[in-house]
Amino acid sequence: MNKIDVSSLFPLQEALDRRIQSEHKVTYEETVHKRILALLVELGEFANETRCFKFWSSKGPSPKEIVLDEYADGLHFLLSLGIVLGVKEYIHEIKEPYDLTEMILDTYHKSSKLLETFDTKTYLEAFGSFLNISEAISASPEEVIEAYHKKLGVNYKRQDTNY
Repeated sequence: MNKIDVSSLFPLQEALDRRIQSEHKVTYEETVHKRILALLVELGEFANETRCFKFWSSKGPSPKEIVLDEYADGLHFLLSLGIVLGVKEYIHEIKEPYDLTEMILDTYHKSSKLLETFDTKTYLEAFGSFLNISEAISASPEEVIEAYHKKLGVNYKRQDTNY
């Protein structure tokens, strides 16, 4: 089993979040529900690129780079939500993959529970479910971290250009 250590990403995400908070005059607390919704939207965009649920189509998934880019978007919001809860490190043992559609639905379900129970236990369950998906899309822990760093650069550029 692979392990993924995303601990080094929390301070990077916090720096981006602080910039966004400062420039857009928002706080973590007042944007928690928006972050959860953003996570769910990003999960949907990720699912769309994998095409895992499109039983009516014979077209395959988007190129891996695009799939990873969408996956990195979800990672950004999960890290951001963890910061609100005071999570500063997380190492996850990636579970054996199963049907990708079911894995995404499991992540949706666990992420949606954050609306009711915004606590560390529920958060880590959602984050773990999300990280398990990496194995199903054949993305190594290194590729996931690299995709995050790449998207982080894009997100900073977006802030620079009033995205």
